[in-house]
Order: sequence, then C-alpha cells, then structure tokens
Amino acid sequence: MTDDRPDDPTDEAFRDVGEGLLDEDMGPSSALAHLYRGEVHRMKYWRERLDKTTDWAVIVIAAILTWAFSSPSNPHYIILVGVATLGVFLGIEARRYRGYDIWRSRVRVLQENVWAVGLDPAQDVSDPAWRERLGADYRKPVLKITTEEALAHRLRRIYLPLFAVLLVAWLVRITAFSPEYWLRTAAVGMVPGPVVVGLVAAFFAAALVVAYRPRTWHARGELLDERLRKKEE
Repeated sequence: MTDDRPDDPTDEAFRDVGEGLLDEDMGPSSALAHLYRGEVHRMKYWRERLDKTTDWAVIVIAAILTWAFSSPSNPHYIILVGVATLGVFLGIEARRYRGYDIWRSRVRVLQENVWAVGLDPAQDVSDPAWRERLGADYRKPVLKITTEEALAHRLRRIYLPLFAVLLVAWLVRITAFSPEYWLRTAAVGMVPGPVVVGLVAAFFAAALVVAYRPRTWHARGELLDERLRKKEE
C-alpha cells in the first residue's frame, strides 16, 4: 500500500496549516477557542503567583509590627528591616508581573480582535495587524513592559499603602515610645539619627517618583485609575 502523504515539510500542504484558523466569513474555530482558553489559564496561574507574593508580604509586615510594638525595649529599626523586606517582595512581584503581562497581553489581543468583533460585528478590529503581531509573539515571546513600569504598577496597586503603614509605624515608634528627642532616637548603631531619617525620606521619595512620574503605559488592558473614572460618551 502506497503512502501519498508529502514527505517534504516545505510542501505547500504543510505551509498552509493554520491558514484558516479564523477567516473573515466564519466565526472562531475550535482550535482558536482552545488557544484562548489555554492563554486564560496561564494568565490565571501567573495572577495567583502575584497574589501569593502579596500575601507573604502582608504576613511578614504584620509579624514585624506585632513584635516592634510588643515592648518599648524592642529596637525601632526592626521596622526598617520590614521596609527592606517589603522592597524585596516588591522586586519579586515586579518580575512576576512582567511574566504575567505576556499572557495577559495575548488574551487582550484575542478579546479585542476576535470576541469583541464577534459579539459586535459593526465594530472593526482594533488592530488590523493583530494576527501578524500575535504570530510573531508566539514565535519569539518577549517581555513587553520594563521593570520600572512593573514596579510602578505594583506600587500603585499594593505596595505604596504597605510602605505607608510601615512609615507611620516607624514614626510613631521613634516619637511616642521614647522620652528622647526623635532624631536621636532614630539612630541605628553608629549611624546618626538625621542620616537614618534622610535615607528613609530618600527611599520613599524615590518610590513616589517611580509610581507617579508621567509615562506611557505599555501593559495591555491595564485598568488605570484615569480609565476607571472616564465616562463613556
């Protein structure tokens, strides 16, 4: 019995594989639907990784604050250790957020150009070259946002309020829990109090600059505050 299947992978029959996944005169194919479901699953998995990092950050901060205020003799700088620890969690979460954005950006491309058009055919696709872009992303996946943008997102959403809690707790600890002048109480070992206060102020100023400086956001589908407040015309 002879086998009529082409042996050459460059044959036209192989080159056309996948060509009709989504034609203009038909709805999404079963393969595309499964692709979308897989991308949503991967996005959900990375979303859960982000949440776990946040959960651990909150647990560690709660433990540090509990110990710091459990006795007046406990050193105040344990709260500054908490600030440094929270910074480590922020770095980890920003790295995971960049990975999460890979899958979310693909989901948004499919939502905007397949499902949205299928539900409302009167509207055109948002990006006429979406197939080419998505195909190139599958061939060579790349991170689409910078580390600074990821840090800004996580600071705005989660970490600035957590840092603010630690800052207030530290200020209360060096003022209300010591009869000495607060600048003297802020000293850590051989490091004078004014230097410690200056370093803390510089850190929080840098965090605010990273979070709120003007920039062009590249994360696809991000619900920024100004978009949430925007009224639909």
